[in-house]
Amino acid sequence: MPKQRGKQTSALTSPVTIASSACVAGSKEGRGPLRSNIDSIYEDSMLGLKSWEQAESAMQRDALNLALSKGNIPESALRFVLAGDLLGQCIGSAFSARECDTPFIGLFGACSTITEALGLGALLIDGGFADRLAAITSSHFCGAERQFRMPLEYGGQRPTTAQWTVTGAGAAVLEKAGLRNSAGNPRISHVTFGKVVDMGIKDVSFMGASMAPAAFSTLSAHFEDCGLSPEDYDLIVTGDLGSAGSEILRELFQKNGVTLGERYKDCGMMIFDPHDTDVGAGGSGCGCSAVTLCGHILNGMREKKWRRVLFCGTGALFSPMSAQQGESIPSICHAVRIIGGE
Repeated sequence: MPKQRGKQTSALTSPVTIASSACVAGSKEGRGPLRSNIDSIYEDSMLGLKSWEQAESAMQRDALNLALSKGNIPESALRFVLAGDLLGQCIGSAFSARECDTPFIGLFGACSTITEALGLGALLIDGGFADRLAAITSSHFCGAERQFRMPLEYGGQRPTTAQWTVTGAGAAVLEKAGLRNSAGNPRISHVTFGKVVDMGIKDVSFMGASMAPAAFSTLSAHFEDCGLSPEDYDLIVTGDLGSAGSEILRELFQKNGVTLGERYKDCGMMIFDPHDTDVGAGGSGCGCSAVTLCGHILNGMREKKWRRVLFCGTGALFSPMSAQQGESIPSICHAVRIIGGE
């Protein structure tokens, strides 16, 4: 059974294998630096369907099918599907799951959802409740704009601190260690679930500022619980604070005498062309972290580029209603420690 480390971290009895992963994305993401690690790029943002929301569900299905195919795993071998998105009542995930004859666990952690799914999935497997399951998340720029901001036709101007919701989905298949030959595949060894942190920030166009303190809280807890420091990792990734939020996180650590250095990256700054002025402070959305992790990062680990990765999903836990009522933006960060395969 998993062992508790400190106040927030669970050390798995046996590292859980990430047997396969895949990601899909829209044309804007497909023109970015990570394009070579995106399995399928859509030129049509609606995927030939009637709505952006239907397109998002289809992206989840495509990502899952690709991950299963790459791992030579039948869908019937999955014990659970853990999935989430940004749409109201997680309809992107629920409508996707209705086509899958597998128990479904719907999750919401905003942009942190892929890490939440991986962490919960790893605990389910290590606890003996499943041998194999899938973790999936997605977002769609047009669907998110319709729900959280202004109609696209309005053409409102964005402040430089605002981020661009990624159109994309990522899926990872987790399985019990030793279930089959899994040499070379990355494995999850530790899970650190975060606390809700609210610094009173109300600007929905500057979510990086609201999420950075949550990232600082969870990263600090992970280092303390595990007796580790940033130097113990080849790569530390948040997703997704964007350029402004990332700088705040660096400053928070610097004030405590800790330098994150070049090993620290943020999904929001990795996924788009840095010269693309449309994206403001970078990418956001459940799909941002999922696409970056399930493509670029996990592929890099399989290629031995990185051996020890701390992946930290961040999420702004607000809704259009809470923003309209003048509420501040509570935020969350979850982290998983991923180690390279043997």
